[in-house]
Amino acid sequence: MLLPPDLRQWVPEDDLVHFVINAVETMRLPGLRVNTRGSGSKQYPPRMMLGLLVYCYANGVFGSRRIERATYRDVAVRYLTGDTHPDHDTICAFRRENGMAVKQAFAEVLQLARQMGLVKLGTVSVDGTHIKANASKHKGLRYDRAGELEKLLGKDIEELLARAEKADRQETSDDQKLPQEIARREALLEKMRWARQELEKRAKNEEEQKTHKDDPGGPEQASTPGQGQPKDSQQINLTDPDSCLMRKSRYDSYEQAYNAQVVVEADGSQLVLATDVLTTPSDANELEVALEKVVQSVGPIQRMLADGGYVNAEAIGEVGQKVDLYVAIARADNSYRRYDFRPRKKRAAKKIIDPRLRAMRKKVTSEEGRRIYRRRAATVEPVFGVIKAALGLRQFLLRGLEKVRIEWDLVCLAYNVRRVWSLSRT
Repeated sequence: MLLPPDLRQWVPEDDLVHFVINAVETMRLPGLRVNTRGSGSKQYPPRMMLGLLVYCYANGVFGSRRIERATYRDVAVRYLTGDTHPDHDTICAFRRENGMAVKQAFAEVLQLARQMGLVKLGTVSVDGTHIKANASKHKGLRYDRAGELEKLLGKDIEELLARAEKADRQETSDDQKLPQEIARREALLEKMRWARQELEKRAKNEEEQKTHKDDPGGPEQASTPGQGQPKDSQQINLTDPDSCLMRKSRYDSYEQAYNAQVVVEADGSQLVLATDVLTTPSDANELEVALEKVVQSVGPIQRMLADGGYVNAEAIGEVGQKVDLYVAIARADNSYRRYDFRPRKKRAAKKIIDPRLRAMRKKVTSEEGRRIYRRRAATVEPVFGVIKAALGLRQFLLRGLEKVRIEWDLVCLAYNVRRVWSLSRT
């Protein structure tokens, strides 16, 4: 190697990295943040940084330290970065601060797919999946327990302060660690107070939303004692307060997670058209939001498919007037399959009374409805399978709802880029 090597000769012509570079270079991204101060170290090109994240996410490399290592070890990544090596702090800061640019890039990829004739805007499938948060479920704190710990910590701090004052009067060298113990307990006390205040704030907001929903045009109701007071069983996670305890069904265990939502094109391309992240395990209130997001993203659609988790009579009535809606309505007793190994328990059958739900059940169970609804599982479930199994996303790395939404948008953007590249080759 007497002459400088050309990295383009080391990367195959049909590699995904070429598609990523060309796609990012042609995007309109006014939301990219750059350093306008003119001071500090020389900054990396923002489009290169975005392409680096998209390519690494599309290949299942999510951590900033692993991405930094890939700039040295992966030939395609080294070619993308122009033989430069952004450190993990720079990569993490860029990902955290450019959520708007990720959304714009997501829309640009969908526009490219429409120009290629891959998006037909006919039928879409909406679904959600639970993805673990970057927090332990054992760091959850109940409202009543926070109050008990607040009182206990207050007493311990008083005792420690008394011991410290006694040691100062006697001028002894004992208990030199008292200031550290006091500071540690004071910090924990502040955390308990913050947890209780946050739970009280959430309960008050829920009460206000419920009041506004019941009487949106009426006068504001005067607050009464106890109104908006959280229940003793309500919890908050001290590591990631926005995450929530969730489980897939009553037969699964609880985990600290977020509810990641997608709207997938069901006419063949299986591209993600819209995304969202919820802090609640239920999907019941997401139908209208999903329709609004997909219309804003790509335009009007004709038909929407959803599973039984989205059963909400009011939402079904509203969305059903705008699009051809198919939502699975569970049977009266769907706890057991026909040949279930578990013994059957006697449960009172739940009757479907609401006429909107009964009409939807009749629509979905008809011969034509079965044929149409069968496409839901074959379109949206493989998307989650690719993201979780092929890409390997089992847990979010960032904390907080806003940052997790950026990360989920980036994951779906990488999936779309990889999908468009794959379809363009065939």
